Amino acid sequence: MRVLIALGPVDAKSISRDPLLRWLMLYPLLLAGLVRWGVPWLAGTLLTRFQFDLTPFYPLLMSFVLVMTPMLAGLVIGFLLLDQQDDRTLTALQVTPLTLTGYLVYRLSLPLGLSLVITMVIFPLTGLAPLEVGPLFLAALSATPLAPFYALVLAAFAANKVQGFALTKALGVLLVAPLLAYFVSPPWQWLFGLVPLYWPAKFLWLLQAGQASPWPVLLLGLLYQGLVLLVLLRRFNRRLHLVG
Repeated sequence: MRVLIALGPVDAKSISRDPLLRWLMLYPLLLAGLVRWGVPWLAGTLLTRFQFDLTPFYPLLMSFVLVMTPMLAGLVIGFLLLDQQDDRTLTALQVTPLTLTGYLVYRLSLPLGLSLVITMVIFPLTGLAPLEVGPLFLAALSATPLAPFYALVLAAFAANKVQGFALTKALGVLLVAPLLAYFVSPPWQWLFGLVPLYWPAKFLWLLQAGQASPWPVLLLGLLYQGLVLLVLLRRFNRRLHLVG
């Protein structure tokens, strides 16, 4: 709590001063508006002009909403970490009462909480393929590890914000995995499980299909994403020690 009180206002000020970070924070609301009004219009147009029914693909569209929200929260924190690497803040923390471990716990738990809350708000706003509160919470929970995942990928592999921008574009390729997996039947579909984004998307598809036992997918997804986070965290720690 003391870390939140100390660093929370600093983070808020940093985000408010950076146009990119402000845009990333507003993007989930814009995405919800686009889905709420744009998708029904597109579905009606496709049905009228081409006799193509888009509604069976609503679960696929909503899985993108599910994974995009933590991705955006993670990118915000990732760019904050890059800023603080540039100005040597993380090195300076090693000689302050605030331990680096405490700082990282705060820094990585923040996008977890943000993505969970924002997803719970954004999903109903879309008005597309709604879920009840309980299943919605579990779906949001399944995707929350993606927030620190994106933050750590930026912090562990980009040396500065310029490289961070380039890496962000490259990370867009990961969104292809759920898209392709949706059209592939098991057991081959499980190959896409190597990409962390697959697991929350798959869990959402099972929920929306009314599957009685989607829990193994939820647990396996959280376990796998947790292991990926540990690998990224070790890489980030090694990088900090090298820089320090």
